[in-house]
Amino acid sequence: MNVQQDTWRVFQIMAEFVEGFEELSNIKPSVTLFGSARFAPDNPYYVLSEDIAHQLSDAGFSIVTGGGPGTMEAANKGAMAGKSQSIGLNINLPHEQKMNSYQDMSLNFRHFFVRKVMLVKYASAYVVLPGGFGTLDELGEIIVLAQTRKSQKVPIILVDSAFWQGLLDWFKNTLVVHKTIEPEDLNLITVVDQANEVVETIFNFYETHQTDLT
Repeated sequence: MNVQQDTWRVFQIMAEFVEGFEELSNIKPSVTLFGSARFAPDNPYYVLSEDIAHQLSDAGFSIVTGGGPGTMEAANKGAMAGKSQSIGLNINLPHEQKMNSYQDMSLNFRHFFVRKVMLVKYASAYVVLPGGFGTLDELGEIIVLAQTRKSQKVPIILVDSAFWQGLLDWFKNTLVVHKTIEPEDLNLITVVDQANEVVETIFNFYETHQTDLT
C-alpha cells in the first residue's frame, strides 16, 4: 500500500467519525447492548435481550447495538416494540454480519475501531449479555475506559450470573491476587439476571450519583 492509499484511508476514517458524531450526539439517553451474534430467536438469551431492550425503550432509552443478528437483532427488535429509537451501528464484512431489519437509524462502518468508539461514546449504560470473543473484546474495552477514567463512569451491567461467574472468579482469584487490578475495580461491574433488574440498576446508579442521564 502506497502513501496515497494510506492518505485516502485516513480521510475515510475521518468521514466515518464525523458522520457518527453528527448522527449519535443527540441520541440521549441511550444504552448500548452487547452480546453474541450467534443466538437464534428461540434461544433464551435472544428472548432475554429482546425483553431488556423493550423495557429500556419504554423507560426512555434509545437502544444502540452493532446492528447484526442474534443478541443485537433481539435488542433492536425489542427497542422498536418500545417507545424509543432502535439504532444499529453496522460493520461491513465480506461474509459474517448481515444487518438486521429492526433499525430506526442505521449507520455503516468499514473500520472496527471507529464503530467501537461510537458504540461506547454516547451511552448512559452498557448492557453485556453472553457472547464470544467479540463480546469479551467490547467488555474489556469499556472496563478499561472506566478503570482509567478515560470515559465518564456509567453502569456496566453483565446479564446472567451463571454465564459470567467463571470470568468474575478469575478476575477476583487471579488478577486481584497478582495485583494486576485493584479489588475495587470489580465494583465497576454489576451482575443481574432479570430484565427489570437492568432498568433498576441504571436508574439507581443515576439517583445515587445525582447525575443527569442526558
